[in-house]
Amino acid sequence: MTRCFIAVFISFLAVTAVQGQQALKTPRIESILYVGPGKEQPLIVGLGGSEGGNAWASDRWKATRDQFLQRGYAFVALGYFGATGTPTQLDRIAIEDIHNAIITAANHPQIRKDRIAIVGGSRGADLALLVASYYPDITCVVGLVASHVVFPGHTQELTTSSWTYQGKELPFVPVNEEAVPFLMKRDLRGAFETMLKDSVAEKNALIKVANIKGPILLLSATGDEICPSTPMAEKMMRALDRAGFPYVHQHHAIEGSHSEPLKHFDAVYTFLDTYVKLKR
Repeated sequence: MTRCFIAVFISFLAVTAVQGQQALKTPRIESILYVGPGKEQPLIVGLGGSEGGNAWASDRWKATRDQFLQRGYAFVALGYFGATGTPTQLDRIAIEDIHNAIITAANHPQIRKDRIAIVGGSRGADLALLVASYYPDITCVVGLVASHVVFPGHTQELTTSSWTYQGKELPFVPVNEEAVPFLMKRDLRGAFETMLKDSVAEKNALIKVANIKGPILLLSATGDEICPSTPMAEKMMRALDRAGFPYVHQHHAIEGSHSEPLKHFDAVYTFLDTYVKLKR
C-alpha cells in the first residue's frame, strides 16, 4: 500500500503545478510542457513534420508558443523522431505513444483534460488527424498542409508505413513504379500525385477524419511544391460533408508554397479561441 502511494505521488510530481517549462517522462516521445499562470488551461499539442526533432520546442517557434500561453493555453511540444529518446527516423511511429504523451501532459493540475487541441504541420498534421481519429479525448485538430492518407515512412526502401497502431502498420499508399522518376529528380509533389493514382491504395490508406470528435481546421498551400495539400484538404472536406460530420470543419487554401500556411497563425488563433478556449 505504501509503495503504491509513493508510485502515485512520484507520478504526480512529474506534472506538478509549476509554472514554466517542464520535461515530461513519456516513453519514445520527447515531451516539453509549457504552462502559464492560470487555472483550467486548454492544452495545445504541437507536432512538427518531416524535419524531425522537437520543432515546437525550438527557438524558431518560441514566439508562437508564447502567444499561446498569453492567450491562456498550456502548450506541449512533442518530438516523435529524431529527438532525445525517440526513434531516429520517421518510420512505424506508434500513435499510442503520441496519445500517451498528450494524456501525461493533460494530467497537469492546471490543464483541462476535456479541452485538448492538436496543431500539426505537414507529416505532423497527418499524425494529428490520425491520433484524433483514434482517440475521442482529442477535441480539436488544426492541420497545416495535411495529407488525407497515410504515406510511407522515410526509410531508404520506402516500403513501410509511417505509423502503427497496436503493433500493426497502418495501411499506406505505396511508391509505385511510375513515381520513381519523380523521386529521382526530387519532384516530391509529382511523386505523391502519381502515387495517388492508385485509387485502391488511396481508399485503404484514408485517414478516417469523420471519426474525430471535435472541430477541424485545415490550412493548405495552393502552390505546394511538396505535396498536393489543397486537393487533399478538399477531399477531406468532402468526406466530412458526406458523413454528416456534426462539428465545424473549415479549409483555408492559402496562395503560396508548402511553408506559407505557417505564416497565417492568425486564422489558427481565431479558430482555437472560438472552439477550444474557455468562455469567461
